[in-house]
Amino acid sequence: MGHEFELRKEIELAATPEQVWAAIATGPGIDSWFMGHTEVDPREGGRNTFAMGGETEESTVTAWEPGKRFGYGTEPGPDGTFMAIEYLIEGRDQGSTVLHLVQSGVLGDNWESEYEAMRAGWGMYLGNLAAYVRHFPGRHSAQVAAFRPGAGEPDQVWAAVAGAFGISGQIVEGAPARLTLAGLPPIEGVVDLTGLPSYFGVRTDDALYRFLHSGTDRGSVLVLGHHLFGADVDQAQAERAWQDWVTQLPLD
Repeated sequence: MGHEFELRKEIELAATPEQVWAAIATGPGIDSWFMGHTEVDPREGGRNTFAMGGETEESTVTAWEPGKRFGYGTEPGPDGTFMAIEYLIEGRDQGSTVLHLVQSGVLGDNWESEYEAMRAGWGMYLGNLAAYVRHFPGRHSAQVAAFRPGAGEPDQVWAAVAGAFGISGQIVEGAPARLTLAGLPPIEGVVDLTGLPSYFGVRTDDALYRFLHSGTDRGSVLVLGHHLFGADVDQAQAERAWQDWVTQLPLD
């Protein structure tokens, strides 16, 4: 039996309403901080597409007020499940913006796990959005995704990831982070996102590196979702290098 839900989030962003709109209501903007690949049909009643992992989902634009309000939702499935998202943009003084997010719909039988995954996921992705509009406004990224199912318990996984970046002890924002991958330039940045035990992030001058643990009840998958803003990024090469890295990461 389906379970109705509503999830609300709010974040203040160091960007103008116009910059925030470009980030949340255009395909290239969304792809620069969110997962998968999104195409937006810019009109009320338009059809959006979201593609990830070989699957594509369509949604209908339910609200289109440039600079103010953007909403969309999927059609109900055979079991009645569906998802709707609405963003409200509120301009503030000194060029900042408050973004209000409401996600609602009907979840399936495993609704508690799904809801918790969405709640944690939005914490990371809104953190991505904040970093994107602050440090990379108007730029568009190449995405890199890699996965390691059955990675283990969160504490074990984060100790391994932090150790690979040269971080010992507690993971805190602002800590220096360095990593070398075969075939890619050295990575030197700072920890800029901490939501343990669910997620962890590093920012450099030209990238956002993001790591997410799915949770033990969702397969203990270590998910990598990076956004690379360099002008000469070889996306395929970077994806191979990161998949090799996460596959070989010592987790014992």
